[in-house]
Amino acid sequence: MRAPQQLKKQMEQRADKTATTANNRQQSQSVAANPILGIGFKLASTLLFFIMASAVKWASETVPTTQIVFSRNFFAMIPILAVMAYGGNMRELAYTNRVGGHIMRAIIGVTAMICGFTAYSFMSLPDVTAIGFSSPLMVVVLAALILHEQVRIYRWSAVGVGFIGVMVMLSPHLGQGDETSMIGLIAAFGSAFFGACAMITVRQLCVSERASTIVLWFTVCSAIIGLMSFPLGWIFPQLEWVMPNLTELLLLVTMGIAGGIGQILLTQSYRYADASTIAPFDYVNMIWAILFGYILFGDEVSIEVLLGTAIVVASGIFVIYREKKRGYNRNRQGRASTPSKA
Repeated sequence: MRAPQQLKKQMEQRADKTATTANNRQQSQSVAANPILGIGFKLASTLLFFIMASAVKWASETVPTTQIVFSRNFFAMIPILAVMAYGGNMRELAYTNRVGGHIMRAIIGVTAMICGFTAYSFMSLPDVTAIGFSSPLMVVVLAALILHEQVRIYRWSAVGVGFIGVMVMLSPHLGQGDETSMIGLIAAFGSAFFGACAMITVRQLCVSERASTIVLWFTVCSAIIGLMSFPLGWIFPQLEWVMPNLTELLLLVTMGIAGGIGQILLTQSYRYADASTIAPFDYVNMIWAILFGYILFGDEVSIEVLLGTAIVVASGIFVIYREKKRGYNRNRQGRASTPSKA
């Protein structure tokens, strides 16, 4: 009786060893640079995030921002857990030895969410999007300072021109002295800055973490942070959570699922291309802002916003051109290891 048991045990140990070896080999392999694939993931994420943004703006009329933050992350766990279940071992995918990094990324991300959701309450979709265009420019700067990515004079010049374009877009709001407008501007710029910081933290985590691990930890931690805001309604009546009706519930679920899928695609995009390459494609958001803003909310776009957008997009295209021309080699700066499934 003992021989079959021992044989079975040896076979199980051998299978475990084989699986561990294959997993380690998979983890040790670097993802080949594929900017086109990275850009594709980025573009898909922008559409999903704008579906989320439209739902947020709609829901913000009756639902407090803190409840929206919680709902966005709570319902985002539906597609995230589905992807993890499809990928295999959920316990392994959720494991990390960089808890502090994930918590910091969640804090930064939630801060960006709060600022962004607040901005949607005070400004139109095209205006918030226009200000958000400063975020990719900030990423180029932060990528050079924090990630030590090589950024030469051409891209620095493009960043400078891009910021001029942002100022042109903001010109209708500057000097108005309107308190509501100023709150929206401050919140929008806060969202852009913390969003850029979040992109950098994602890039750093991608060095050793799976995409699914990053997204799961961010979503769970963000949902917990959002839930912790519930008692604030006892102190600040404007933050008191509401019992959503059917329409509000559908909006909350939509923003969560769209945001969850968008987060998966965004995180995956940074595995195949550098932060400074991916960032300029945020400019596609203006297309969604004009379409969604006009159809859903009747938002109109000023000539200043269109002119500024043209300047910023031109600077972004120049950045991409320089990336392609000089054949940026990510192998020399280290690439992120990734599993076969996000």
